[in-house]
Amino acid sequence: MQAAAPTLASELDAHLIALWKAVGRVQRHDLSRTAASVLAALRDHGPQRITALAATEAVAQPTMTTLVGRLERDGLVRRGSDPGDARAVLVTITPDGLARLLRIREARAAAIDARLAELDPDEREALSAALPALGKLAAAERESVPGQLRIRTLRTAGART
Repeated sequence: MQAAAPTLASELDAHLIALWKAVGRVQRHDLSRTAASVLAALRDHGPQRITALAATEAVAQPTMTTLVGRLERDGLVRRGSDPGDARAVLVTITPDGLARLLRIREARAAAIDARLAELDPDEREALSAALPALGKLAAAERESVPGQLRIRTLRTAGART
């Protein structure tokens, strides 16, 4: 039995996974990918409840509670009261959390720069030309994140994680 011919989606998936794994090996300054993702969600979407963070990361609420506790202990987030519900807690990223994300992003960018340097100019131009389409694919994901409050926080100068 022959395997189906690769599609654009399957090839893009395979390449993105391989690149994600390679870039993910870059030192994350003792943070898991999930912890970095939680910090990025708090940076991009503002304070959130633990239940919303758990839904976004597809983990159980007790798992997220433990992770937030670790991030809080490390000074990367803080918990505060939810003005809309006195029983609930909102998690907010701290300046140290923002700084940690920036360092992670810089390390990842350096790793990608090293890989880009291995490509010839035409290959780099092809990647550059694909950026708007990749941006649209990523924007669709960012807009469909479940359970997130749309409260904005201060952002570092355009940095993304």
